[in-house]
Amino acid sequence: MLTIRKSGDRGYYDHGWLKTLHSFSFANYYDPRNMGFKSLRVINQDRIEGGTGFGAHPHKDMEIISYVVRGVLEHKDSMGNETQIYPGEVQRMSAGTGVVHSEYSISSEETEFFQIWILPDSVGGTPGYGQKSFEKEINSQKMVLVISHDGRDGSISIKQDADLYISKLHSGQDINFEVRSGRGVWIQLIKGRIQINDQVITAGDAASTTEPGNLQIVALDDSEFMIFDLI
Repeated sequence: MLTIRKSGDRGYYDHGWLKTLHSFSFANYYDPRNMGFKSLRVINQDRIEGGTGFGAHPHKDMEIISYVVRGVLEHKDSMGNETQIYPGEVQRMSAGTGVVHSEYSISSEETEFFQIWILPDSVGGTPGYGQKSFEKEINSQKMVLVISHDGRDGSISIKQDADLYISKLHSGQDINFEVRSGRGVWIQLIKGRIQINDQVITAGDAASTTEPGNLQIVALDDSEFMIFDLI
């Protein structure tokens, strides 16, 4: 059985420079029915005006992942990293004992990205950073592993038994994904329209399940989505 989280049911805030949608309770948005899923704590879909962004602020004890959909995000942190993140790139910060960072849109247009938080398997530890472009793989393969616990298959490692896949499918293409016993799968649709078994979701919607079995995912339009496989 799939649980559907409709795009319009997410928390929405328009701060002028920032327009943001929260899948789970975050900041001033609180919904006791949506506090996270398994080890997945935050999925924010952020749109930032060019020349604006998030000033320096701290985090600790969280695995923070960013995936840029369009525009360019400039990142600076207290670990000494200064970099730019382009569409198709994935960034990971292991906050550990504490890190301070800033993120700014440096493109003339809006920058859109997903900010994702995953609870770590242990607290503390030295903060860490990872960044990689998966643009080529995402545009040539049906499903690409971008985040994993062990960094397998060229993915970026995190401190949790969690996998994140990104999939771009043309209309009519399909993939199968196996939900393993004791785990949960969350599918977040970025663009397009897909059918998961007998359920259809559209851009911004999500579908989740903890029931073992096969998920057949068919693109009804050209589509892009994230698949989280979590404990």
